[in-house]
Amino acid sequence: MSLQGFLLLAAALFSLGLYGLLTRRNAVGILASVELMANAVNLNLVAFGRWHGVVDGQVFALFNTALTVAEAAIGLALVILLYRSRQDVLVDTATEMKG
Repeated sequence: MSLQGFLLLAAALFSLGLYGLLTRRNAVGILASVELMANAVNLNLVAFGRWHGVVDGQVFALFNTALTVAEAAIGLALVILLYRSRQDVLVDTATEMKG
């Protein structure tokens, strides 16, 4: 597969993630969309690293994956707290949680 194919696949993944991010009201769906967007970025990093013939892209993708896992853990903790206080995980109810 050529570099252009990888970039088109990553653009499609990122677009699907962005669409899900903008249209979902459920916090778990929003987190899944953010994960999809992060995977598209990782695909771009690895594709450009392969195209240049260096492993830097894979190293950055591995670091980005570690950051994404930490973000997912914090996000899921917030979703659990939201569910415990409001008994649902809709993002609209989270705006009422001030103070």
